[in-house]
Amino acid sequence: MSRLEAKKPPLYIAEPLTTGGVSQSLSLLSGILKSCYGPAGRLKQLHNGVGGYVCTTSQSSAILSRLPVSHPVLGVLMASVQNHVSRFSDCGLFTAILCCSLIENFKSLNVAPCTVIKISKHLLSLCMDYLKSEACGCRVAVDFSSVETLLCLVRSVLRSKPACMLNKTEVDHLTTLILKAFLFTVPCHTESNAVLGKCVIVPMKGRRVMDSAVLPGLLIETPEIQLAKPLTVKGTCSDVIKIALFCVSMSGDSFNPKEGTITVHHRISLEMSELNQLLNVGKQLVNDEVGLVVCQKVIHPSLKQYLTENGVIAVERAGLSLMEPLSRMTGSKPIASIHDLSPSCYGSLKDVCIETFASKNFVHLIPNDTVICSLILCNRNETAWDELKRACETAEHVLQLTLKEPLALLGGGCTETHLASYIRHKSYSLSTSSFEDIDCSQTQYQLVTDGFCRSLESVARSLNHEDGEILADMVYGHCWFVPPGFPSVSSWSDLVSNCGCGINSNGENLKWRLLQGQFGSPVIQDCPKEPLVKVADFLTLDCYAAKCSGLQVALETASLILDLLYIIKDQN
Repeated sequence: MSRLEAKKPPLYIAEPLTTGGVSQSLSLLSGILKSCYGPAGRLKQLHNGVGGYVCTTSQSSAILSRLPVSHPVLGVLMASVQNHVSRFSDCGLFTAILCCSLIENFKSLNVAPCTVIKISKHLLSLCMDYLKSEACGCRVAVDFSSVETLLCLVRSVLRSKPACMLNKTEVDHLTTLILKAFLFTVPCHTESNAVLGKCVIVPMKGRRVMDSAVLPGLLIETPEIQLAKPLTVKGTCSDVIKIALFCVSMSGDSFNPKEGTITVHHRISLEMSELNQLLNVGKQLVNDEVGLVVCQKVIHPSLKQYLTENGVIAVERAGLSLMEPLSRMTGSKPIASIHDLSPSCYGSLKDVCIETFASKNFVHLIPNDTVICSLILCNRNETAWDELKRACETAEHVLQLTLKEPLALLGGGCTETHLASYIRHKSYSLSTSSFEDIDCSQTQYQLVTDGFCRSLESVARSLNHEDGEILADMVYGHCWFVPPGFPSVSSWSDLVSNCGCGINSNGENLKWRLLQGQFGSPVIQDCPKEPLVKVADFLTLDCYAAKCSGLQVALETASLILDLLYIIKDQN
């Protein structure tokens, strides 16, 4: 077929960062993300141009997946941050804001991009070495023999999501439930190849948050089961309940004409033949002392009645999402054919009972060894529930990452300002040979270092959505927020009580400096000190693995974008 119009040549864009459109788009994206950051972040409503579902959120996972960008430079940034979020669930806004700030600050320097990239890689190595060292002043060890630090981690995740619409009592209640659910998924017996279990979230929209609960095992909604009828489950001589798990339809219509042809003899009913086969399966299940049959799809009414009359509970329409946790919890193998039933596929349960929540009836499957649990999650409306579900999944993932690497970083902007103070201190104690190794001058190094530190501090400043000043102390390098309405000449010690993370109180005679974005902050000649006490009941903490990865991703992505010389775009 001939072309209707001539083929257009590709579009070449040289030095894309120098065009005004990119700078404006980057600044706009940065402003949107900064306004969402932290517990006081502003909410965003995202919807497409033809209507449909409206998402109200301040979470990076929801914003980045729904925010369209047309420029390739922003596409690289968004894809990089989304990849980070898919791996760590947390610190998405931190990564994106830091990346935007690094690009804006480095682009304004009169230093060649290749030199900026070399120096920034050196600064990143200084940061990572410090964060991995025992001397790190913004790192907290997580002790799994005590729940206080774990509770602080979960509470920090929930408090940073204002669209969940939670008050303090509700945050504390959900924090306890999420931690309890996580502990359920940790195997009791330690093995070299131990695998964490799974927490299944059961939605309860339009209910009080305080009605949320955690139960060991799985809940399967069964509207047809009446509470008035006593639940009797057929057990075995060893007091366990056998379970058969079917991932194939048991409705009697398994034959699909589109899959081929079948020859049926005269006076033979295909439907009756299929039903007889199902009833034979039912007889074998009864003979094998199976007490519970769970089917992913539909069970034929006649088979269901037969099983019920013989003391077997039949649960249908369990859904695909429950197959894997059901199989793992019970040890059963999903049965994919009614013509091939082997007793080796059966699993076992400790008990089965009926639970009711908000006028909904559930079959509660209680396992012998709990690594699967159900979180009944309630919230006032659908929008708040969707946001809360994402927050709970993030908190669970943070706990999993912390179990693998039992460390946390101080939140509330304190890690960023402390790290900036540390890097400034290190930059002024660098030897001449180090500049030669990096292949840069001392002036170039100081310029890039200042841009790097101001970028870190800009993330901390993004937590403040009022007009108050933001300070960093000259001893620990922590971040302090001044309430709005006070002039800059005020005595700061009279206006602040605790630093952003909550670990330091204003009990010492501290000196302060203002965090100002457009000007370099004064250099701290001494290395910032480690707090004397690293334990508090209500610390604001960040996930160590997620934040370290976010720092690396932000700087590497900024370096990649700064190194872009051409964009070649196909116009056909």
